[in-house]
Amino acid sequence: MDHDQIPEIALEWHRTGRKAALATVVETWGSAPRQPGSQLAISGEGQIMGSVSGGCVEGAVVTEALEAMEDGAARLLSFGVSDETAFAVGLACGGTIRVLVEPLGKALPEDMLADLVAARAAHHPVAYAVHPETGARALYRPGQDGSADLRLRSDKAGFEEDGRFIAPHNPPLRLIVVGAVHIAQPLVTMARACGYAPTLIDPRDTFAATDRFPGETVLDDWPDAALAALAPDSRTAIVTLTHDPKLDDPAIRYALRSPVFYLGCLGSKKTHASRVARLQAAGYSEVEIACIHAPVGLDIGAKTPAEIALSVLAQITQVLRRPG
Repeated sequence: MDHDQIPEIALEWHRTGRKAALATVVETWGSAPRQPGSQLAISGEGQIMGSVSGGCVEGAVVTEALEAMEDGAARLLSFGVSDETAFAVGLACGGTIRVLVEPLGKALPEDMLADLVAARAAHHPVAYAVHPETGARALYRPGQDGSADLRLRSDKAGFEEDGRFIAPHNPPLRLIVVGAVHIAQPLVTMARACGYAPTLIDPRDTFAATDRFPGETVLDDWPDAALAALAPDSRTAIVTLTHDPKLDDPAIRYALRSPVFYLGCLGSKKTHASRVARLQAAGYSEVEIACIHAPVGLDIGAKTPAEIALSVLAQITQVLRRPG
């Protein structure tokens, strides 16, 4: 989706001669509608993509960005109800935000943004650090800077005590669904809308028919083999939906010893008790087994496939955003 490709769009505008600037939310207070790290790309022709306030201050930011493209200087802007300019453009809900505007090729070097875009394309985690006061900028891969590593792990942008603003750029979230059943149909649609890249695994031809999941990736390998090829990481959630131990169990055993942040398994409490017994017999510890979310999904009284899918995605979101 274009709203997830803000650095890429800004770089394209700059390289095609239209000039560009990136505006980034660096700090918020109160009920500001966008979190730190949210970005808006502005072209020299006034085109925009993205958002820094949900529409409240975009007009003022665009004006400042156009001026920044002319003089080459970055700007740190503050908006809030105590600021008459911000109030005039609609930020009357009690929120305050600070936005850093960086013109490309001047304040923000083209080669640095190109390196960032290349890392994102390769699904490599990278953190962008900028000191608004000194203008110092750097890109950090994992292991190169302790503060950047913490930001990558938490997936939250913000200021450090040394005055740097660090924005993590992590690989896309992934959802791997084992079992191309009826619940999987609304689940992958909802997951994609929430920013996940979904993949379905089901070796059964009837279920894995591509016309049941138009435009989606459907693998017909056995689940453990498919997972080994997909190499799930800490940005991956896995859900098993088949009810068939021959299919679910190989995926569960693989997932329990992988770095995935979520593993959920469809089935009743009785079904899960049988699953636990099989895993214990296979040598899995109580700590490992406790990582399984089963019965899968939040208890919202879901009945229909779409409602069950909603409960599953809600639980995945809860585990991702509120771990522990």
